[in-house]
Amino acid sequence: MKTIVFDTGPVISLTMNNLLWILEPLKNISNANFYITPNVKRELVDNPLNKTKRFKFEALQTLHYIENKTLEVMDNDNIRSETSRLLGIANNCFMAFGHNMGIMHEAEMSAIALCIEKNADAFVVDERTARLLIENPRKLLHILRHTLHTDIKENSSNIKEFRKITKNISVIRSAELVTVAYEKGLLDKYLANVPNSRKTLLESVLWGVKLNGCAVSKKEIEQILRIEAG
Repeated sequence: MKTIVFDTGPVISLTMNNLLWILEPLKNISNANFYITPNVKRELVDNPLNKTKRFKFEALQTLHYIENKTLEVMDNDNIRSETSRLLGIANNCFMAFGHNMGIMHEAEMSAIALCIEKNADAFVVDERTARLLIENPRKLLHILRHTLHTDIKENSSNIKEFRKITKNISVIRSAELVTVAYEKGLLDKYLANVPNSRKTLLESVLWGVKLNGCAVSKKEIEQILRIEAG
């Protein structure tokens, strides 16, 4: 079976768009195991239920799909130790104002560690920093310099080491998940009697995930629409 690991962001994005339900049929269609780590579960479920009054219903929705095994929580000593090691490398890749930049958090790094542990087929992450550190750290450096309006120093050896460790990780986003759901007809129940109904449907879900945290550009959305909806 395939293995797909989820970060916090994509699950939140799907939940906020009332699309978390697509995970169950997508899991069946792809014949895959969908995994999260305890750190991701803590952000999605435990903290909203126990520490705040906000997002409790969203947490309960996620918990439902954990309890029915659509999302399985995976943890072991290797994952925990690898999480700490990777955090040390990633958060020493760039320096600004005389200090190392803490660009990565424990939950997303634990998901990356799980990807390595399980030799995952895909890592679902919406956050741009994590994706670019894996795929294109030079672009991430440019974005950091532009955003902070200061010189950012890079630790080339740490960047090289992190890329070597994560070289086999394939990154996808919630945008790709909803596109696959569209392709498989899972969203057809939302088709309405409006002009260009199929294009309108796909456009709506892509913008929905974008506006809830998925780092997908307007240009990318337009490209997907050209390919999928004509």
